[in-house]
Amino acid sequence: MGFAGLNNKIKTGLSPCLWMQAGVVRSKYCRSFYDCTTCRFDEAMMRAVDENRTMAPKGKSYGKRRKDIVHWIENLMGMPSSKRPCIHHMKGRIDFKNCGHDYRCFNCDFDQYFYDQYSVHAVVKPVDVLNVHGFKIPQGYYIHKGHAWVKIEEGQTVRLGLDDFALRLLGPLDHVEAPLTGKRMKQSNSQIVIKRGDKTATILSPVSGVVTDVNPRLREEGGLANKDPYTDGWIVRLHSENLRNELKDLYIGSETKEFMEKEVRLLYDVIGESGGLLNTDGGFLGEDIYGKMPQIGWERLAGLFLRT
Repeated sequence: MGFAGLNNKIKTGLSPCLWMQAGVVRSKYCRSFYDCTTCRFDEAMMRAVDENRTMAPKGKSYGKRRKDIVHWIENLMGMPSSKRPCIHHMKGRIDFKNCGHDYRCFNCDFDQYFYDQYSVHAVVKPVDVLNVHGFKIPQGYYIHKGHAWVKIEEGQTVRLGLDDFALRLLGPLDHVEAPLTGKRMKQSNSQIVIKRGDKTATILSPVSGVVTDVNPRLREEGGLANKDPYTDGWIVRLHSENLRNELKDLYIGSETKEFMEKEVRLLYDVIGESGGLLNTDGGFLGEDIYGKMPQIGWERLAGLFLRT
């Protein structure tokens, strides 16, 4: 199976959870594209596993059903090595392949090969898009208050960029400069720089982590972000070690809708205060708002909406 389009194998609501595939629970289906880091069910199961491990040496348990809960990897380790499925097979990405590394993926050459190929070729294309007053936010993307987005790809690896609202607000960019590979980024710190002519602004990082990849095209083709903000316009990829906790500070789903509605109202107020009248496209604000109304001020727009 090729790497392009691998996500077509994973269907929300139809893919069996890893805990189900390993036989720990009878019936549970994944609705988050195997994003275990943000799954409440996975969190609850891991809590039960830890509690059982604590109680077992004391000869205590939480009852038969609760006592039987062990980590899904432990269940699979009871199978012959030739029948232990690779985690990429369990996630529907490849045909059957057995795991020969006791699920220690960090020590697996195939996992590294798959990860490298997957990260290059499988940029997730948004499927369902949330439309808020003409501004688009893909479902499943987390949004920071400074309008940077986060898309979880695999485990603790995320891809991030700037959302449609900010890009249409500030107009076509000339350059986007990001920290080099290996550099550490911190949540809500200004470490990404965007440029348009002689104007510059910084973007707050939505999560912390170590940079693993930088989109080189944006350094010379900043406008690419405006054309495809959620796919080809990605800025960096990070390995985020505190992802579960930091995602709590971001918006997703209905929270994003509420946040964006407030931002649009604020933008209309700013336009009104400047004495401007902006042409709309189909009843919505159009492209390049700053370019059409420079009197609002680049610094003011960046400060208000990028929170810098």
